[in-house]
Amino acid sequence: MSDTSSIDPTAAPSSTGCVECEASESWWFHLRRCATCGHIGCCDDSLGRHATAHAKASGHLVIRSFEPGESWFYSYATSETFEGPELAPPESHPVAQSTPGPAERVPGDWQERLMEQRW
Repeated sequence: MSDTSSIDPTAAPSSTGCVECEASESWWFHLRRCATCGHIGCCDDSLGRHATAHAKASGHLVIRSFEPGESWFYSYATSETFEGPELAPPESHPVAQSTPGPAERVPGDWQERLMEQRW
């Protein structure tokens, strides 16, 4: 089991979408929440990979999924997923918010764009 001492269950989410993608008017695939400070960033399958960038820049090494119905945590230090405490609400982005999102900025060829970045 991963060390949960860096998790702050009182830290509220910083947004309902990826902070950096919102600032640049980009889009994301899935969202992740920093378990230390509440920063919302996009996952590594997204173009920006902002959750990992936040972890590297801040040293906050535990994230939680910010997707509806998902409650897993992940440690960048150990590369493990694990169960953890309840966090301050909301525990996910709004159910009505699209995935990928936000809907109005997702290009029609989004799947191809994500596949291209993997290679």
